[in-house]
Amino acid sequence: MKKKLVGFVLVSSIILGGVGLMNAEEANAHGYVEKPAARGYQGSLDKNTMGWSAAMEKYGMVITNPQSLEFDKGFPQAGPADGKIASAEGGKGQITDSVMDSTGMNRWTKSDINTGLNIFTWHYTAPHSTTKWHYYMTKVGWNPEKPLARADFDFLGEVKHDGSAASNNKSHQIVVPENRSGYHVILAVWDVADTTNAFYNVIDVNVKGNGEVTPPTEVVPETPTNVKATEVTTSSLKLTWSPVTNTKEYNVYRDGKKVGTVGGAQFNDANLSENTTYTYQVEAVGTSGEVSEKSTAVKVTTQSSAVEDDQKPTAPTNVHSMGTTENTVDLMWTKATHFLGVKHYEIYRDGKKVGTTEKTSFKDTGLKANTTYNYTVKAISVGGNVSETSAVFSVKTKEAPSGQTTWDADKVYNGGDKVIFGDLEYEAKWWTKGDRPDKSDAWKLLSDKVLNWETSKAYSGGDKVIFQGKIYKAKWWTQGNEPATSNVWVLN
Repeated sequence: MKKKLVGFVLVSSIILGGVGLMNAEEANAHGYVEKPAARGYQGSLDKNTMGWSAAMEKYGMVITNPQSLEFDKGFPQAGPADGKIASAEGGKGQITDSVMDSTGMNRWTKSDINTGLNIFTWHYTAPHSTTKWHYYMTKVGWNPEKPLARADFDFLGEVKHDGSAASNNKSHQIVVPENRSGYHVILAVWDVADTTNAFYNVIDVNVKGNGEVTPPTEVVPETPTNVKATEVTTSSLKLTWSPVTNTKEYNVYRDGKKVGTVGGAQFNDANLSENTTYTYQVEAVGTSGEVSEKSTAVKVTTQSSAVEDDQKPTAPTNVHSMGTTENTVDLMWTKATHFLGVKHYEIYRDGKKVGTTEKTSFKDTGLKANTTYNYTVKAISVGGNVSETSAVFSVKTKEAPSGQTTWDADKVYNGGDKVIFGDLEYEAKWWTKGDRPDKSDAWKLLSDKVLNWETSKAYSGGDKVIFQGKIYKAKWWTQGNEPATSNVWVLN
């Protein structure tokens, strides 16, 4: 069996000249469901009992890095293709292979769960800013002998988040229908807020149910208490409160208007006006939809930019890679804080500034293959104060296959020239310079991989794409025509 070492992380931290230096050979992937154990994490557990070789044969390389199952977000419309949902094969930075998509009633180790309310707990190796988590479960009568497809799943529910770090919301209450029993698969999806990425975990479970559907017990949650605001800046604040039992989510109100729903006892409000007083209340929503009374109102006044900005922001932390290729590094870090707010971040490669962004992520392109780069990040406050430099993050781009070269934005290519870009091989159709192979129809994809359809990209006849989990093939040149609705595309 061929194993792929794609995106394996080797991280160490040392001190160099007073600055922390973090080394990562390739992509650092970022989370898995710990309880009940997701299939990849179960593999890392099973290797301790069945032995490394046997576990490798059964699960693949995911046993070394169960947090690596990453693909584009947008499930079920986007994400891994049908038949690849368990492995997320073809995704970003993951190190698994198609053995994770193997089928069979007795193929996988199962966790016992009950119908009704269940708790799903995540383990985060990098607590990214998060939009939501959403959960799906195989339907009654699904066939475990066939590869998992979108049509096999029912939506169970979602846990909303406010874009803050995932670390403040590790456990989720999800109701398993009482008409499920025996072997089923639950799919847990974690959507990262400020990138196109999501993490996909399938969980093999043995459901103890009697096959009967009974009405949920209606329990009105208690009113949230201890509501308070911290980290108040000119345009944002963090609202927290004491958790309430029998609650699936919370509604947050600003000046009497609902402004958010979150799964944890924290809400980050943004885009506020400076030197302005706001009134906040929180209500708890029970597992069956019952709503508590609103909390006692809390008034908060945002900072004024007229206040002297005499402090540095905190330094950005946890700089890491969301994925590396032969010529790109996809960086991310934990946001800095400042009493007035952070305006933007500056990114440095080998001591030279290479970019500025308001986000906590940055993709560096046009790099050389098999080359080590050192990155640091600084935060700039609203008033222009500069933070200390982050710890150095050292990462090595992938090595280009023997005899092949990586794409160079400054180089002229003629028809027939071949390059590697984003870990894939392309061939120039005609003269081109500066046109990214993954975005321009001047290049033909040679690698045996199907990518997600993009609205802005032009495709030629014969090109294949993934759209809503299915593979389509273009009949002729096309751009902007949705595969599911246009006759330019046919199912492959």
